[in-house]
Amino acid sequence: MVVLRPLKVVITNLEEGKVLDLDGKMWPDASDTDASSHYKLPFSRTVYIEKTDFRLKDSKDYYGLAPGKSVMLRYAFPIKCTDVIYGDTPDDIVEIRAEYDPLKTSKLKGVLHWVAEPAPGVEPLKVEVRLFEKLFMSENPAELEDWLGDLNPHSKEVIKDAYAVPSLATAVLGDKFQFERLGYFAVDTDSTPEKLVFNRTVTLRDSFGKAGPK
Repeated sequence: MVVLRPLKVVITNLEEGKVLDLDGKMWPDASDTDASSHYKLPFSRTVYIEKTDFRLKDSKDYYGLAPGKSVMLRYAFPIKCTDVIYGDTPDDIVEIRAEYDPLKTSKLKGVLHWVAEPAPGVEPLKVEVRLFEKLFMSENPAELEDWLGDLNPHSKEVIKDAYAVPSLATAVLGDKFQFERLGYFAVDTDSTPEKLVFNRTVTLRDSFGKAGPK
């Protein structure tokens, strides 16, 4: 799991300094009994979700987090938003306060990916992520007189400080991954021991806004 644009969530009913060691599946149909098909996920008091997975006003067709609403964190627990911390303006949301359900009594449709602090006060693994889209706006730019004018200005987006789960720290050139809800990625040659770079090679068809992640 990788979070591109992190929004801080503080789990207020999880003990300070406590880190739970959870298991994430390396592929969707991985066996629950095969330890080699899982990777380790730290779950701590501070987790990060995508900024786009939170909104102040809830709606029936929205399955993300909102004030007073609960969602499931993938491979972890349900959390319920209890408070919103603002910055200098009402549009500047800097932190979410939430409570988790350790007994997993809630059955929820909304399932979010997330990344947690691996230890109290320790920032998650930072990686650079490059998102590639179609180079041209139309299907056949050769038919256009001004084909240069058809270039997609958003064909490449570079996110310098995405957060990743600790297990990605050992990735090397040639490794390929599916980042949940984001697409398929490969390690770029620009990667260094200090910072990994991942290129998105294929997007996922995401119906999150309509029917929730599957």
